Amino acid sequence: QVQLVESGGGLVQPGGSLRLSCAASGSIFSIYVMGWYRQAPGKQRELVAAITYGGNTNYADSVKGRFTISRDNAKNTVYLQMNSLQLEDTAVYYCNADVAYSSDYDGADYWGQGTQVTVSS
Repeated sequence: QVQLVESGGGLVQPGGSLRLSCAASGSIFSIYVMGWYRQAPGKQRELVAAITYGGNTNYADSVKGRFTISRDNAKNTVYLQMNSLQLEDTAVYYCNADVAYSSDYDGADYWGQGTQVTVSS
């Protein structure tokens, strides 16, 4: 059993900043990839950013230069620093983790419950 708990969402004005956090706990040997997805009303869920255990990152074109993903492997925690937020960034943001249970590479994919980010004047 693995649980992902997100925090840091809220209401901000355009141009403002938020920092999201996601902490994983449970039967974890390591986490290959952690990432953030978002889903806006009427749209499908999309990848925002992802980061590997070794620190390699990938960003959606729409957030490059504005968002920064990072992780603390010792804490099994991933962060998303969001700057210069725009109205279009409004969505529920979900944490995702590809978890390994042991060195035998057994594991599974997990999702957090989501945290609301609203950008509005």
